[in-house]
Amino acid sequence: MHRLAKGIGKTNLSNEVIDPSKVRHVLISRPNHRLGNQLLLTPLVQEISVSFPNCKIDLFVKGKVGPVIFQNYPQVALIMQLERKPFNHLWNYLKGWTLLQKSSYDLAINVVHNSSSGRIAVQFARSRYKLFCEEDPAILAQFPDGLHMAKYPVYYLRKYLPLDGRSADRPVPRVDLKLTADELHAAELKLNEIVPASKKSISLFTFATGDKMYGTDWWEKFYAALQEAFPQYNLVEVLPVENVSQLNFKAPSFYSKDVREISAFIASTQVFIGADSGMMHLASASLTPTLGLFAVTNSELYAPYGGGSRAINTPETSVEQLISIVRGLLKS
Repeated sequence: MHRLAKGIGKTNLSNEVIDPSKVRHVLISRPNHRLGNQLLLTPLVQEISVSFPNCKIDLFVKGKVGPVIFQNYPQVALIMQLERKPFNHLWNYLKGWTLLQKSSYDLAINVVHNSSSGRIAVQFARSRYKLFCEEDPAILAQFPDGLHMAKYPVYYLRKYLPLDGRSADRPVPRVDLKLTADELHAAELKLNEIVPASKKSISLFTFATGDKMYGTDWWEKFYAALQEAFPQYNLVEVLPVENVSQLNFKAPSFYSKDVREISAFIASTQVFIGADSGMMHLASASLTPTLGLFAVTNSELYAPYGGGSRAINTPETSVEQLISIVRGLLKS
């Protein structure tokens, strides 16, 4: 598919600037089912909402998590959800593609330039302006964080917007699930059922997929160091849907299959620590200071950011250095 689609679609603006007053309907194309990849769309949705305040936004995604993530984004009018396994639900999958032709758009954005289905979707859609987020060396030269999956589409969009006195290098919006006060309150009560309310808490996520997951020995050594360094804090483990623990359930733990409930629970803690995963992005979307542990994936693409969050290359970082970093996050 990549070979077939790599030549499809090209941004149809050169030196032209988009007139914000003429943008009423926007399509964002990111047909990927992963939780993290859909959470990383939230900064672009926020940017579009500010740049085109009277517009409505349609999302072309995959899987069932989209409505959960964007339920508190009133600008999102329609979420077109492709089936994760198209050949098991071929009719529904094809029906999802036909929805693209039912609306006309003023602006359509393919978020990831090397996404075959994303490019095809924007090419197929009826839209006045089409942005394919091609690689732009000027953007990468101007912005040190320009490679980031959440930030590059924002920088690319700004390239075609009038400045109107606003700084083009203003911070990119954070990844944000927009948790409600009720969700946060319920999560705080749940945390207080698990660990003493007299102490603040640090949340851990010890799971990850494939070679991103750290072994039991690594986590047990790090957990012991955290216990010694921060006796005044609760250490609580957020469990994955698989209900497994690299700590062998030595720490108090929280389990849920509800994405928003998990994020709100993490928001009740002072710092989240976990490997690069959808859960790490969910922690970042809770606006909790997040320490992302990276060993095999590129932190320039996926690092948590904002509110003191940072990514650490663990092969080059000792446990002692990690403890120092956590101490700094707790003070931020």
